[in-house]
Amino acid sequence: MRIVVAAKPEADQPWLADAVAGLAKQTGAVVSVVAADGVELERLAAVPRTVFSDSAYAAATSIARRLAEAGVEATVSVLPGRPVPAILGFARQHNADLIVAGSSSRPKVAERLLGSVPLDLIKQSAKPVLVITHPGHPA
Repeated sequence: MRIVVAAKPEADQPWLADAVAGLAKQTGAVVSVVAADGVELERLAAVPRTVFSDSAYAAATSIARRLAEAGVEATVSVLPGRPVPAILGFARQHNADLIVAGSSSRPKVAERLLGSVPLDLIKQSAKPVLVITHPGHPA
């Protein structure tokens, strides 16, 4: 089994890593942690792409580090572009069996206006998507 974990840049998601660690241990899955930098066109960005990719890398490595502490090895990849197409493309290329994402922490109104990566992954993915809710947030 191959699991792709969608890390959210600028977010610490230890609860997501813990859930994936348990799942990987139960299934013997290979885990890839990915984060997209969110930059569609670098020339239109207010700051260099590296600012965004550094943030994405930090989020992905934080999850991978927590997985390693739990005894689960994971690769880390930072992808260019918008999160949903980038994650889905990576999952397709690597023959993922499952995509795992943390639930959105945005208020419902902002989610409706700006969209939700986990919800869009569910809508657009041909593979199963598991959304893990933060233990401190109501479902």
